[in-house]
Amino acid sequence: MNNFNKHETIISAGIDIGTSTTKLIISRFSLRNVAGVTHVPRIEITDKEILYKSPVFRTPLQDAVTINVAGVQEIIRSEYEKAGILPSQIETGAVIITGETATKRNASEMLHQLSDEAGDFLVATAGPDLEGIIAAKGSGSYDESGKGGRVIANIDIGGGTANIAVYQDKQLLGTCTMHIGGRLIEFEQGKVRAISPPIEQLLGDQGYALQIGDPQNASAVEFVTNFMAESLARILKKNVHAQDQVLLLGHEPNWKQPIDTIVFSGGIAECMYHHAADEEQAANYDDIGVQLAEALVNNQSLQSFSWQEPIETVRATVLGAGTQTTEISGATIQVAPDELPLKNIPIYQYDFEENLAEGLSHIEDAVQQAVSLYDSAKEGQNFALYLSNLPYLGFRDVQTLAKAIVQIMNQRPQPDQPIILVIQSDHAKVLGQTLAALRVKQSIICIDQINVETGDYIDIGNALTSGVVPVVVKTLTFHTT
Repeated sequence: MNNFNKHETIISAGIDIGTSTTKLIISRFSLRNVAGVTHVPRIEITDKEILYKSPVFRTPLQDAVTINVAGVQEIIRSEYEKAGILPSQIETGAVIITGETATKRNASEMLHQLSDEAGDFLVATAGPDLEGIIAAKGSGSYDESGKGGRVIANIDIGGGTANIAVYQDKQLLGTCTMHIGGRLIEFEQGKVRAISPPIEQLLGDQGYALQIGDPQNASAVEFVTNFMAESLARILKKNVHAQDQVLLLGHEPNWKQPIDTIVFSGGIAECMYHHAADEEQAANYDDIGVQLAEALVNNQSLQSFSWQEPIETVRATVLGAGTQTTEISGATIQVAPDELPLKNIPIYQYDFEENLAEGLSHIEDAVQQAVSLYDSAKEGQNFALYLSNLPYLGFRDVQTLAKAIVQIMNQRPQPDQPIILVIQSDHAKVLGQTLAALRVKQSIICIDQINVETGDYIDIGNALTSGVVPVVVKTLTFHTT
């Protein structure tokens, strides 16, 4: 038990590769046992210290549809060097490919190449819902929502998208993403150089003409930025008009409560608040970013909300990715070290509803559903079974549960894959040891005290000195609470 009283630190990296900009942040987390000496150890992150913030770089692109992978790798390599950090020292964190960059032709190829460059446990994720949530944590909106019961919408606007995440009491109420961003119309030498497809469609729908080569001050450009501000206000009020559909990316707003306070983050918020004005910015762009910021600030419909300044603007997403994505497992766990780290493991939640016998009678169906959900083509995509609301378990109960798990896991398309269990309560070690005593043929990864749900993905890092593992929970689908 002595290990648990030691002070332990781990290094985290956050990397945000966005439509306009690429940023990196290196942090150090302090871990401590926050349980008393006589209690089951509970290791938590007790302090987060930012060691290094990179400048804001222009995202290197080969052309409109292709990321310059070598350029991104060079940024990461040189910034790690400046920070005095080796990739092998990084134990957790996230690479987030955000905005329109996530739709580039070679985005997934870049993720594979970055995993060697950025560190063994750095996880690559994309997706507008996730981006909005991470930005809300980095901007301070998530913490702020825990004070006073207000409903707070964080609107993170970069080059290509506006990612909205709505919180109350630190609970996610809903998300929405819009085609609103600084680089959706670009200029060169005072003339229009590029117009993104959603904006071309918007202009056509509204009877405006704008073409490559038109002057930067064309009335259609002002129409676009004003329309974006007005449309955003309607979305925030859940008053979606038919004309707004062209700017919606994915689902409509899905929160129920009316929003009280709005917080802007991202590059457009930097144009509003100038937090990084004293920095040497590599990001001085020829696009509609400044006009969009002005349109938002001056929009009367948006003034009906209370406005709050973020603690971080342009770096909100990277700050969230580097400091807010990691959880620490319980200390009472059982893991096969050779199998770690594990990445992108989907979660299937099974609720026992405090009744072991009743729960066991349906658990086989649950595993079959998990297989059909995540491995319908029988290609061997493993999953983690999340067991929630277990009743009090005696010795015999644990044995009964372990035997049932072995039996159903042997029915998977590839039964030799590791058995991955996430337990809501602190039963992971006893259940893991019981499984091991049954001499199962599979490796066992059994962790606890992590809250997840069906549709989440987790990454499990290498075991730390204290025996716990860092876990990144990636919530890729969200439901209104």
